[in-house]
Formats: sequence, structure tokens, C-alpha cells
Amino acid sequence: MSLLPNPIVLQRADPYVYKDGSSYIFTGSYPTYDRIALRRSDTLSGLQQAEEVTIWRKHDSGPMSHLIWAPEIHRVHGQWVVYFAAAPSADTHADHGTFQHRIFCLTCDDEDPLTGTWTERGQVDTGMESFALDATCFVHRDGHEYLIWPQKDPQIEGNSNLYIARMANPWTLDSAPVMIAQPTYDWEKVRFTVEEGPAVLRHGNRIFVTFSASGTGPEYCMGLLSISQDDDLLDAGNWRKSATPVFSSDETVRQFGPGHNSFTQDEDGNDLLIYHCRNYVEILGDPLFDPNRHAYVGRIRWREDGTPDFGSPLMATRWTPATTQVLPPDGVLEVDDSI
Repeated sequence: MSLLPNPIVLQRADPYVYKDGSSYIFTGSYPTYDRIALRRSDTLSGLQQAEEVTIWRKHDSGPMSHLIWAPEIHRVHGQWVVYFAAAPSADTHADHGTFQHRIFCLTCDDEDPLTGTWTERGQVDTGMESFALDATCFVHRDGHEYLIWPQKDPQIEGNSNLYIARMANPWTLDSAPVMIAQPTYDWEKVRFTVEEGPAVLRHGNRIFVTFSASGTGPEYCMGLLSISQDDDLLDAGNWRKSATPVFSSDETVRQFGPGHNSFTQDEDGNDLLIYHCRNYVEILGDPLFDPNRHAYVGRIRWREDGTPDFGSPLMATRWTPATTQVLPPDGVLEVDDSI
């Protein structure tokens, strides 16, 4: 992998990169949380300058009208699928104590997802009517799609646990949800008790699922689940969780709160980690509305035992804002793209 400018995309938290043949399709949380946008480039380094195409905007009212979070684009049995989280416009901290997000699905049957027609498939019914977000999916070797997502169980302390289910189609579950992990370690419970942002990485005969834990400040970090591909994915007892974080803040390079990652590969087939980070810790107001979580890329190394080594967050080589900035109405700050 040639040296890439980092961040690869400025001001896009929750980055997701899908490798479509020889090109890369990128999406992430738009800073104003009001739309889903895609961009495509033949190279990862070209994503920052690539044209951004809005494929969907929030509704004026109703369950898909507020705080559009963490879109992901997938290709499932020849169909483009986008999962995202949205909340009703009445959602406030004061009224609810926690966010009221649910998981929603869009699909596109056209070849090009940037120009094709997207169809709303509505809320993904997970069997629990509670806070849910950050859905991801993969097609297992048994040919079935599986969905993994975080959700709040009102009977369990904390904000969210991780669940898995087999899918009948991208917007319909075909099995009962199974909880495969919940926050149990201290590093998963700093400021908030959270497991969220799952991402699937396969290597050899194992399936790995990273997730992000704790609050979204410098305490944010990544944990790791694993399972043999020969095991029953819907048996919670088959999943194993790392006892310590596998990726966390590094003050020596001024990178804080790495997480909500995805995975892709470079042109040589090497596995890459895509994640977001901030380069400062003093945030004015609610961290949710600070736009300067940027999308970075790092190389994954594989240990002799077959487990991934994510290393540490990389130093920024592209100019990034060093302090909290107030967003203009269009949600985009003027930035210097020089390396």
C-alpha cells in the first residue's frame, strides 16, 4: 500500500468504505445529520476530492426526520443496500434521557448506486422497540445474510449491547435476535456503557467483529469479538470477546477517540482499517455536534495465531482543524486539502 494522506476524508465520522471492483465507495455521517451521501474514487487517496452525491434526505417529520447516523452501503445478493439510523424529530436529551433511534433500510437495484433509484424499505423490525443503531451485515458461507447491530435492552443496564440475526431479506429478520456481547469491562463503560459500531472482518476460518465502546471522547476505543466460521453464529456461547481494547487513543500522535470503523482492502489485497479520530480533546458543547471526526486508514497486520493487529492510530499528514469549530448552515467547513 502506497503512503496515503490521512485523513482520507475530512469531517466524516462513522466512515464506511465498500470496494466495488477497482473503485471505492465511501459514506459516513454527514455533519448536519440530515442526509445520506456517497462518493466514489479509483483510489482511497482520491476520496477527499471526489464528488459527493446525496442519495437520500431526512423526512420533514416522523421516524426518519432527525439525526441521521452512520450509513453503511453493502452489496447483498446483487442488490445495493444501505442501513442507517434515524430518530423522530421530537427526540431530545431532556425528554427521553437517551436517543430514540431505530434502524432503517434503503435498497437499489440499479448497477450504479450513485445514480440509481433508492427505495425506502422502512424500519428493520428487530423484535424490540428500543434504541437501535449502527447495523452492519455480511453474507456467510451458508448463503444467508446476517445482520449485527447494537440495541438497548430495557432490562439490561447500559446504552447498547450487540445482537445478531439471520435475514430473510435485507429489511426482514429470519431468526430471533441473539445477544452476542454486552459491556462488561471497565473500558466499555467510561462516561457511557456502550458497545456500538460493529464491523465484520474475515480471515482464514475465523470471523472477527470489531465494535466501539464508551463515550465518544478520547475514551472511545475498539474491542473485538471472534468466532469460527464453522460454529453456529446464532449461539451466543460460540462468540469470544477481547479482554482489553484492540485500538485506542494515542496522545503521542494527537489522535483521540478512534473507532466506529469499517474494513476494506488495497489494490494488492491487503486488509485495511477505516476509522474516525479527532486530534484534540477540548470540545466546546456537545461532542455530537463537533464536526471534526475525520476518516483515517491504517494497515492491518496478521499475527501468527491468525488474529488481527490494528496497531495504533496514525499521525495526520493532511491539515485538520485543531480546535472545535461552529458548523455553518450547510454543514461543511472550508478546509485546506493540501498534504
